Amino acid sequence: MRFTKMIPNMFTLGNLYSGFLSIGFAANGQFNNAAILILIGMMLDSMDGRLARMLKVDSQLGKELDSLADIVTFGVAPSFLVYYTYFYQFGILGMMVAGLFPLFGAFRLARFNISTDKSSLNYFIGVPITAAGGIMAILTLFGNLIPNIVTTFVFTALSFLMVSRVRIPSFKEVPLPKYGTIVTIFLGSLLFVIWKGTYDQFPYLIYIATPLYIAYLAYRFVKGKNKNHIE
Repeated sequence: MRFTKMIPNMFTLGNLYSGFLSIGFAANGQFNNAAILILIGMMLDSMDGRLARMLKVDSQLGKELDSLADIVTFGVAPSFLVYYTYFYQFGILGMMVAGLFPLFGAFRLARFNISTDKSSLNYFIGVPITAAGGIMAILTLFGNLIPNIVTTFVFTALSFLMVSRVRIPSFKEVPLPKYGTIVTIFLGSLLFVIWKGTYDQFPYLIYIATPLYIAYLAYRFVKGKNKNHIE
């Protein structure tokens, strides 16, 4: 039973470690690796909460750990990635602007954690930090195809949208996992990368994470069909 309680936290810690590795890859100029590690962290983040509920081992520790991991992987790591790929040329100003992303993301996450109204199936208040970090990872992954001005605009817009009171559709009623749309874009991007013959440049972890996530989606789909059949 004690090991069962650890399983969701292991996924959360994997998310956190992916963020740490992403920062290291970005600092060493391996930007594609850094972007993919953020997306791997996104996949792990989509699984830990569901596993906790599935195994009936929800805990306050897990919730707090998840928030800390999200700040690193989807706040700090994307900001470093954008800084090293583009903002570095603006010196201290670029560093200051890049720092807005984790600051606003942390504020949005803290505001969500103390909110008394988390039950809406229709919308989020402000862009979730996980979605914002994933979007930035995808933009930098295909940075050679996207003008820098577009990345800068999206980066700045997401920073302020995270702390805004704008209602963002949550799509929770759509039969997809948490942030499934962005993960689906990632999987499509992965197929594009393999087709281009550049897959050998990416971390080997991706070949473990991707089939595991697909297997998880299949399990959720089969479980949902069985539940509907019983009802």
